[in-house]
Amino acid sequence: MLAATILAVLFMLALLPAMQGAFSLALQDSIEQRLASDVTTLISAARVENNRLQMPAQLPDERFNLTDGRLLGYIYDREGNLVWRSKGTQEENINYKPRYDGHGNEFGRIREANGQEFFVYDVEVKLLGGKNAAFSIVTLQPVREYEHTLEGLRENLYLGFGAALLVLLALLWIGLTWGLQALGRLSKELDEIEGGTRESLSEQHPRELLRLTGSLNRLLHSEREQRSRYRDSLDDLAHSLKTPLAVLQGVSEDMAQRTENREQAWVLQNQIERMSQQISYQLQRASLRKSGLVRHQVSLQPVLQSLCDTLDKVYRDKRVRVAMDLPPQCYMPIEQGALLEMMGNLLENAYRLCLGEVRISVRQTLSGIELCVEDDGPGVPPDQRARILQRGERLDRQHPGQGIGLAVVKDIIESYSAKLTLDDSPMGGAAFRIHFPAV
Repeated sequence: MLAATILAVLFMLALLPAMQGAFSLALQDSIEQRLASDVTTLISAARVENNRLQMPAQLPDERFNLTDGRLLGYIYDREGNLVWRSKGTQEENINYKPRYDGHGNEFGRIREANGQEFFVYDVEVKLLGGKNAAFSIVTLQPVREYEHTLEGLRENLYLGFGAALLVLLALLWIGLTWGLQALGRLSKELDEIEGGTRESLSEQHPRELLRLTGSLNRLLHSEREQRSRYRDSLDDLAHSLKTPLAVLQGVSEDMAQRTENREQAWVLQNQIERMSQQISYQLQRASLRKSGLVRHQVSLQPVLQSLCDTLDKVYRDKRVRVAMDLPPQCYMPIEQGALLEMMGNLLENAYRLCLGEVRISVRQTLSGIELCVEDDGPGVPPDQRARILQRGERLDRQHPGQGIGLAVVKDIIESYSAKLTLDDSPMGGAAFRIHFPAV
């Protein structure tokens, strides 16, 4: 719309001088015709007697007979001597000299010493009243009348063009709004796909957009199939690795029963655990990546309730109290499987390390959404916070684990362009803060 407005304004600005020039030429042509008509009036009234010019006391055109009239008429002889002038010229002091050069007639403009300008129409006459004669019959009109008329036309042009520009812009706005409605519907359907409420784009679009919507639908379908095959392949890989690892674990346990092989068995078990840890970490990391086109919105409350119910059974001896500070209709911009994995690891750590209280809160900020998981446990020393987010690193050696939970959490968060920070909680323990940027 801005480009169309600029083009329309530039077009109008370029057209205005052209229109003014056309009006000026038309007006000058009209003045020339009027002065030529006045000359004809003078010629028809003139008579030659005894080689002398005779003009009637009253001319056919009454305007020549008025002293304050605007019709100015002069008649000069061959030598340029003034032989007659109309009554309206009595108050004008015009110094005009006809050339009488055989051109017949001439139209032009003259400027007097006092600055006044006049249009002049000069006609050379050789026959007058059927007799040989040599005169220049001249009629004049002040230029100020022409300029006044042109100024009025210019004002009307400005008003007319201004009104036309407003109407044109209104029509452009209506036309562009109507023409771009299809793109608005397409954008709305894309938002629905990102929000998870629609699987693909409809075909109810103009012919010009069908190729685009078809390509996007194929891309969506291809991505879903690729992710499905990817996850199936990961499941197959995990399943196929379980058996060899179980066999190796059994072999290491048999070797550990023999005193002479105990050291080798310990090395083997350590490597098996390390392999299992790396396999689990890479499988979870790969399967919980963010989708390329679909923007997920998952309700947080049911996920937290399900996880807390499970962890309450696992840590029933602790009787952990969980406080939730969530806004109504709280949704997180993350896939449900990734949300389960992320919150499962964070809540499991909180349950395991807390003294008896865990708090989960969500608040809306100007830059996005902040999710916080806190506990009243021992917390994490500032110099160890960066280390525990690395895979395989653990501070708690009293409980079993592979040390990959927080690393998976960090990878999930980063794949959704979010940020994880670890602080001290007012409750006394650790506070894991996850900031999702605004979409």
